[in-house]
Amino acid sequence: MESESSLRERLIDVGVDLVATTGSESLGLREIARRAGVSHGAPRRYFPTLHSLLSAIARRGFEDLGARFAAAVADTASPRAQLQAAARVYVEYALECRGMFELMFRHDLLDSEKQASDGPRLRESTLPLFEHFVALVAQCRTEQDTAKAGGPGTTPPPPAVTAAALWANLHGVAQLWTWGSLQLILGTEPPGGAPRGDQLDQLDRLVAAVLDAHLGPVTS
Repeated sequence: MESESSLRERLIDVGVDLVATTGSESLGLREIARRAGVSHGAPRRYFPTLHSLLSAIARRGFEDLGARFAAAVADTASPRAQLQAAARVYVEYALECRGMFELMFRHDLLDSEKQASDGPRLRESTLPLFEHFVALVAQCRTEQDTAKAGGPGTTPPPPAVTAAALWANLHGVAQLWTWGSLQLILGTEPPGGAPRGDQLDQLDRLVAAVLDAHLGPVTS
């Protein structure tokens, strides 16, 4: 007999697969229950609302993205190289896992006050990833002339502010690339699946430009 915890995880597994194949808009308790082979009321034993189930599915996305970050920075030495690797992974994840990426940043799910479940809140799942960006930004600051990073005679903003602006910029790159807007203005081919070689080179240049804009160019 299947345990309660394994059934709960199976329902989340089914939801993750559905997001990957059909996107987040088609998710529903009945469809997930049908695909999991249980009664339509079974999911409510673990997830009192659809939002609580969607939050659990999206949390898997944050776990996956966190694992990709860890793998990407494992063989990099400098904080700047780690930040660039993490930034590229963020954009690549957004393009590869569009449905999950959209679900992860749904404001109605991130708003803890609107969730009925007593389980962990999805909002808190964003904090470790953001704090990692903040730590890398702070380390980059210690390895370069802060006056050059912020411009002559200026004081750069706190690392958390820079990390927030950097995150927003990367999120915008990912979203505008998904819509085809960046390809249009840059004169590259419109989106049609995963980016190819020349498009990946363009994405690398965009990510590098984002880091230069917020941290200053790399100096020898």
